[in-house]
Amino acid sequence: MNKLSVFVFTGLFFFTGFLSAQEALKSTEEEYYDFLSLTGIVERPTLGYRTLSDSVWNFKEIESFEENSDGTYTKVRVPGKQSDGNIWKNNNLGTTYTLWQPSAPADNWFARGLKQGLTARIFGPEWFNSYNTAAPYGQNDGALWQGKGYNTALTTGLRLEGYGFELTFKPQISWSQNREFESNKAVYPSPYSYTFHAGTVYHAIDLVQRYGDKSFFTYDWGDTEVRWTLNTLTFGFGTQNPWLGPAYLNPMLGSNNAPGYFKFDAGLRKTEVKIPFIGWSLGYIEGRIWLGQLEESDYFDTNPDNNKRMLTGMSASYNPSFIPGFTVGLNRVFMTYWKAENVKNITRLLKKDNVNSTGNGNDEDQKFSIFVDWIFPKIGFEVYGEFGRDDFSNDEKSNPFHTAIYTVGAKQYIPLPFNLRSELNIEWNNFETSQDYQFVGYYPGYYSHGFVNQGYTNRGQSLGSATCWAGNSQLIQYKVLYPKGYTAIKFHRFCPNNNSIYGQAANTSADAFDGPIYDRWYANFETYFVYGIESNYFIFSDLNLDAAFNYVYIRHRNYSKWESVNNFNMQIMIKYNL
Repeated sequence: MNKLSVFVFTGLFFFTGFLSAQEALKSTEEEYYDFLSLTGIVERPTLGYRTLSDSVWNFKEIESFEENSDGTYTKVRVPGKQSDGNIWKNNNLGTTYTLWQPSAPADNWFARGLKQGLTARIFGPEWFNSYNTAAPYGQNDGALWQGKGYNTALTTGLRLEGYGFELTFKPQISWSQNREFESNKAVYPSPYSYTFHAGTVYHAIDLVQRYGDKSFFTYDWGDTEVRWTLNTLTFGFGTQNPWLGPAYLNPMLGSNNAPGYFKFDAGLRKTEVKIPFIGWSLGYIEGRIWLGQLEESDYFDTNPDNNKRMLTGMSASYNPSFIPGFTVGLNRVFMTYWKAENVKNITRLLKKDNVNSTGNGNDEDQKFSIFVDWIFPKIGFEVYGEFGRDDFSNDEKSNPFHTAIYTVGAKQYIPLPFNLRSELNIEWNNFETSQDYQFVGYYPGYYSHGFVNQGYTNRGQSLGSATCWAGNSQLIQYKVLYPKGYTAIKFHRFCPNNNSIYGQAANTSADAFDGPIYDRWYANFETYFVYGIESNYFIFSDLNLDAAFNYVYIRHRNYSKWESVNNFNMQIMIKYNL
């Protein structure tokens, strides 16, 4: 080993520090920091737009007193880890290493907006395994497809930061056994896709039920990205899927459920706004616009001309200083086929073109949501809600609940004796068709579209909610945290696609329910009941083991016959933090 190698190796492990915690979405570490934010121990780094690069968690400053030479004391604020609340303080949640730091940092208007020096963060390695005995089950897992049988994914990566540049390389390699399972043939005639019919009309969305007849490997770029940031102005290119809005399990317009898609984004990270010369704070703002390319799966159609779609998005949030803990925001996306003239949508907020129904690739699909989120750190309580509309326009005069969907949720911190903490999560999602479609015709759902036929998906998986993309979901979860990990129990009920059932009654007469429509479709909803337990434990400070067991009871009817599926889902994840 040469002298340079010895120097770099020594520096890597000598100059360490808890500078900031940058975490992957829905990881063990990010979930823990989010829990701490309920009581104000850490500050949430984002308002409504979150990726790995934006998920930078810092412990809040704590008040201390310094003794002066005259014997008096001055109150000061210093960075702290709030050890009384940080019950995982003895576990390694990931370390940022200082590779190089200038002895005399540059001090000018430009350099003051840059993180000077060079730091590194190693992610993982993390090895995830699951087994489904009877049917596919899993969500918010990136490109991994958790089909029937054995599924596994390996993720690791490296992040380098210096002078405003951020380079993240964090791919995912996965394998799915993808065994055959019994699907609901009454609603989905294809064993591979969620192509469904309403009466005699077929509708489609590029959601895959089964990826072919064989096991398969997948390589995905995951959270890989190149970014440059000056103060809070940021520009990036990569495949980090954004999590949009406050939802815990089923966000409307952005999650890490699907494979990553290539996108370019620009905007402001969470930024404090002050009145010039006075210095009064007006609160925090955050905004991002992005342009990305979505891909069709191999199980939708055979037309190569529509395999690429353009996604343009906008997200804006505001946290006013005069309402502590309160955030309001909006998210808007346009989806079109890939044509240069469609880039214009990136600057459009609400205006919708008067397009015709030609299906020639020039039509657009707009989705819009507004949300509120309110945290009360003194009592450890959070409540949030989100309201979404499909094809919404600022000149629309129809029913305000036309194509509307909604989410409500709450979190509560509950202290326990013996150095234990706990958290109760409740979330309710309703993504079903609005009832006025009983008169105007069948509506396939918020994620589907009549002309951008693949819907709001990438490579066969939903970019938003995975479990209620055209139905509803109810989650209740209780988690107990202790110094070496946590244990959680949950109940999750969801219907992924009630709209295909409601569509059978569109434009029918009342007497139709005395005949075949009633006999074949009544109570034909596909319903999942999930009873789960999960335990996460730090075997050593650097080695983390997570195990989960879910009993998934699936109930549906194939024509006039009731069918029940009993699926046992077992998961094991092992992660080593350097």
